[in-house]
Parts: sequence; structure tokens; C-alpha cells
Amino acid sequence: MKPELLAPAMMIASGSIHAVVNAILKGGRDKMAGRAIIDGSSALILLPATLLVPLPAAAWPWIAGTALVHCLYLYSLVRTFETSDYSAAYPILRGTAPLVTAALSIGLLGEPAGARELAGIALIGGAMFVMVLGRHIGRAGLGWALLTGLTIAGYTVIDAHGVRAAPTPHSYIVWMFVLMGMSTVTMFALLSRGAIFAAAARQWRPGVAAGALSIVTYGLALSALAIGPTAPLAALRETGMVTALVIATLFLGEKVTAGRALGVAGILAGAVLILL
Repeated sequence: MKPELLAPAMMIASGSIHAVVNAILKGGRDKMAGRAIIDGSSALILLPATLLVPLPAAAWPWIAGTALVHCLYLYSLVRTFETSDYSAAYPILRGTAPLVTAALSIGLLGEPAGARELAGIALIGGAMFVMVLGRHIGRAGLGWALLTGLTIAGYTVIDAHGVRAAPTPHSYIVWMFVLMGMSTVTMFALLSRGAIFAAAARQWRPGVAAGALSIVTYGLALSALAIGPTAPLAALRETGMVTALVIATLFLGEKVTAGRALGVAGILAGAVLILL
């Protein structure tokens, strides 16, 4: 497959898998324990691979930066799902991300983007918010969802530059997951005063599955960012909201309203504009 098609295809697949990972997290009883299992198992799965890939060399500062931002992201994500419905919060936190990512990568870092790509980014971001019109979400949930979206944009820009600075994309992916997993488990263990370990024993199976899927989803995203422009690809990842809508409808028993259907249409239209 040509690079100009491969990168978007990987990012679209990444978005769908990401929606599955977050649905598993939302379905767990203890959100902190669930997230610790996901990221801890990802780190353990990839730990042997550190012997097979080169050290990330010039990418170490990017990896350190993304580990810190990911900790804030994961904490705010947990708080979002603790205070809000999946179908209300997920579009907000994912819809905020591509708009802020575009502002950072294009406006601040000077990455190129055409008018059609900018229109697609705006359409996807706007469609996300259409999907939550009429849905109740409290102030706390809205605040946490917006903070989560900001951190998603932050780590996306950091990782886009970090994966390009590493000797190979695999080097960055492996070391990032290992260090991020260690940081996340440590953070949630301290915040819960060790209570996550007892909770993890009761819900580890779906968490491990989500951890493996987490490697796939973000591995695809980073591989795409290594060969393509940040802002349009980050926007394409939000097409995973379509998968999230299907999950909410089929497995969470939520109804497909006209607003949500319109939002899905907007997401797909934005993706078409970017891919043309």
C-alpha cells in the first residue's frame, strides 16, 4: 500500500481499536485499577522487546515528556469515566483533541496543511460535539473530559516528533510503552494507597486484553505519525467515535438519536475530505 494511503488506514484502524479499549475501561468496576492493568500489562508484554530494539537515543526527552503528559491524561480519563456516561464524555474528549492538535502542530510548530485538510479537521471536531447535544453531562464530567482532550493533543504532538527523532518507530513505541506503564502503575498505586492491587485481582482478564489492544492501537498511530503529517492523521483517529457509537448502542443499550447519527455522518465526511 502507498504511504499516503497506509498512514490514514493505520490511523483509522487505531481509532476503532482505541474505542474498544476505552469501552473495556468504562465497563470495569474500579477505573484506576483497570487503567493500571491496561498500561502495566502493555509494559510487561513489550519489556522483552527492549532487548531487540535500539535505544531511542535523541528521543529520550520526548519519551520523558510523553510519560508525564500520559499520566495526567490517564488520571483525567479515569475521572471522566467515573463521573460521566461513556456516550456523553467520549465524544467531548476525543473531539477536543484534533482541534488542539491542529492548533499546536500547524500554528505553533509550522507543519503544513491544506485548506481541504483543515476543513476536514474542523468538520470532524465539530461533529464530535454535535454527538453530545442533548446529552446530560455535569460540570465536573465536562471539565475532566476537556482536560483529557487537551492532554491527548499534547501527547500526540510530543509523540509525533519523538517517533521521528528515534532511530526506528519500533524503538520509540517499545520504550514509550514500557516507561509509560511503569509510571502509570506507580501513580495509581500511590493515589489509591495500594488499593488498586486488590481490585486488579478481580478484573485483570479484560484489563490484560485491553493492554494488548492498547499496544496495537497506539502502535498503529505512532507508525502512521512517523510517515505522515500530524494534524490530519490525528483527526482521522477520531473516526473511532463511529465504533464507540456502535458499542454504546449494541452493548450499552443506548439509543441512536438523530444528533448522534448526524455526528457520525460529519465524522465520515471529514475523513473523506482528509483522504481525498
